[in-house]
Amino acid sequence: MAREEFDRDLQQLEAELVLLGALVESSIFSALNALKSRDLDLSSTVINDDDLIDEKRHLVEDACIELIRREAPVAGDLRRIVSSLHIAGELERMGDYAEGIAKISLMMGPEPPLKELIDIPAMGERAVHMLKQSLDAFLTRDDAAASAAAMMIGPDDDLVDDLYRKVRIDLLELMKANPVNVERGTYLLWAAHNVERIADRATNIAERVVYQATGRRVRVGAGKNERVLETPG
Repeated sequence: MAREEFDRDLQQLEAELVLLGALVESSIFSALNALKSRDLDLSSTVINDDDLIDEKRHLVEDACIELIRREAPVAGDLRRIVSSLHIAGELERMGDYAEGIAKISLMMGPEPPLKELIDIPAMGERAVHMLKQSLDAFLTRDDAAASAAAMMIGPDDDLVDDLYRKVRIDLLELMKANPVNVERGTYLLWAAHNVERIADRATNIAERVVYQATGRRVRVGAGKNERVLETPG
């Protein structure tokens, strides 16, 4: 019975983590849609709703600490709880980056962006896909399948990095061509950087998934797929 109760509590913890992920996903999409459409009201909503993400992160954190205190878990159970704690922190930071994009949008004002936004939203869609894939891998009960699924986000991270480089080159050329473009171009560079960092956080989650499933520490993405940093003793 004690094990059954522990498993229920662990499932509830993971359900809260999934809800946190959904809040972050919605915040990212809303921030990018507001940036593209110049919807300042939506940008303000993203900023205000970040408090909900922070509160949910704290709930997950408290649940992790309570499970460790009450159950004194070991081995795979302990790795899973500690990984949940780590992932909650990564998700909260993703929410901060979405909030940052919304704040940039407000600084830009109602004017249209310097150039049509195609690559930055594409970066965002890929980053959210990485987030979903990494969380799905975490919830996979088969350790080998979880590890394999987490490692598969590497190419997506490379794609986000390629798009980020393209955005930087395009914006810098526009800024060099006309100094009037510098301020608006800089805002978009900041926004693109935030999206790139969201993707990096998704790779962090994937690396944590591999660790909780196998005990191995690896690097995911940026040409570092399956490079083992540390193996369990």
